[in-house]
Amino acid sequence: MSNLEQIKEHMEIIGADGVHVGTVDKVEGDRIKLTKADSGAHAAHHHFVSGGLVAGIEGNKVRLSATAANAILFEEEEDGQAL
Repeated sequence: MSNLEQIKEHMEIIGADGVHVGTVDKVEGDRIKLTKADSGAHAAHHHFVSGGLVAGIEGNKVRLSATAANAILFEEEEDGQAL
């Protein structure tokens, strides 16, 4: 896992397949908070991606170890519950 301290606001999060997953709002603990705009039908609140899925940082992109479709399955709500 990459150092979460390297992850900055507005970085793009992409799956291992290069597909857009979301945009970083900020890092909270060991989770990456996505912007509300990337929360789709749940845009009333933020979603989170586990920092454990981070495979690396490539320029202004956070690459995950899971494909975009699989990463979305691991997204969490603000209260820590899986979607």
